[in-house]
Amino acid sequence: MLREDIDEFLKTIPEDVNVVAATKYVNASDMIDLYNHNVKIFGENRVEAFLEKYEALKDYKDIEWHFIGHLQRNKANKIIDKIDCLESLDSLELASIIDKKRTKPLNCFIEVSINLEENKNGVPYMDINSFIKEVLKFKNINVCGFMMMAIKNDSDDDITNQFNKLRELRDKVESDFNIKLPYLSMGMSNDYKDAINAGATHIRLGRILWNLMN
Repeated sequence: MLREDIDEFLKTIPEDVNVVAATKYVNASDMIDLYNHNVKIFGENRVEAFLEKYEALKDYKDIEWHFIGHLQRNKANKIIDKIDCLESLDSLELASIIDKKRTKPLNCFIEVSINLEENKNGVPYMDINSFIKEVLKFKNINVCGFMMMAIKNDSDDDITNQFNKLRELRDKVESDFNIKLPYLSMGMSNDYKDAINAGATHIRLGRILWNLMN
């Protein structure tokens, strides 16, 4: 059972910020406990684990299922008609698979590589306009915002600058393409406060939530 601390913690999150509970290290029973505290957006990053938890919680019709990890193209068909949102769209090949598989548009965040880390996923920030131009052609892709992973370091100012850079990029893309991208998914357990201050609409929290469990 979750302690009452969870309710007090959730009160500290602004009402216009969505908590996406990252479920990588927990099971369906833990998720139900959190659901009972009115957290209903769950984010998984592994296909097999998602399918297991989705089946276990199929009776909870108001859960909003997000996939927040890198989605391999050869596994996309297994989950693409089950999730409500993909937070990690990072290639036109994946967008094409989604477009063909879905019968209605899927809300997607484009994962942006702000820091251009090697061996990391995401569309390089300087390529975002060309990517957007192509992805907007898919009728079953609803681009609703951007997602990023910040680089961990010892400087709060640098973390904030990373988040601000994504927000500024989003604002520029909205202007360039005359579209609305209302959502920014950025910030995790160690930096969510900085992300909120920079304009995050979705924060992906794992450890800080689950540590509130007995």
